[in-house]
Amino acid sequence: MRLHAALPQTQCTRCGYPDCAGYAEAMAAGEADIHQCPPGGQEGIVRLAAITGRPPKPLGAEFGAEGPRRMAVIDEAWCIGCTLCLDACPTDAIVGTHKRMHTVIEPHCTGCELCIPVCPVDCISLEDVTPGRSGWAAWSQQQADDALARYRTHSTRRPVREGEQALPVSTGDAAPAADRKRTIVEAALARARAGRPAP
Repeated sequence: MRLHAALPQTQCTRCGYPDCAGYAEAMAAGEADIHQCPPGGQEGIVRLAAITGRPPKPLGAEFGAEGPRRMAVIDEAWCIGCTLCLDACPTDAIVGTHKRMHTVIEPHCTGCELCIPVCPVDCISLEDVTPGRSGWAAWSQQQADDALARYRTHSTRRPVREGEQALPVSTGDAAPAADRKRTIVEAALARARAGRPAP
């Protein structure tokens, strides 16, 4: 679909849809407008206008602002290894293991910001990596293609992290995934506060 191909493939959800494909489908169906993608910026709006035949318009303020491309950076001294950011990252740009420090693979990060709200210790920040350049001036078609390929791999892979890190339960019934994650995070925070190393 031409609309999907014209998007930067950051998968940031700022448009109000779960991914770039969802936004493209909504535009094609007339359910979404062409001014909802901050990473694409004004040039992205012009691209979408040319495809849809709609007149270009300014980026909708309710979706965010156009700005430099940003990259997630993890403060490794504060990372507790909870793996929540690994699950949230749509392009698998964050690597690490349970109870061990995580890090970001810079070329794979789209700056989607989805890792920020899930971090229980606020150890992830964003740094501008294209100062003075925004929208498509800060993002290439090759980067968009690579991000889409990584997102497709991420989306089709069977999620295994939760099963690998499930805590034993005495009742024999599996606890909901959110409860297991919460227990893991609380234990890691308790260890960090007590200054004890992970077992």
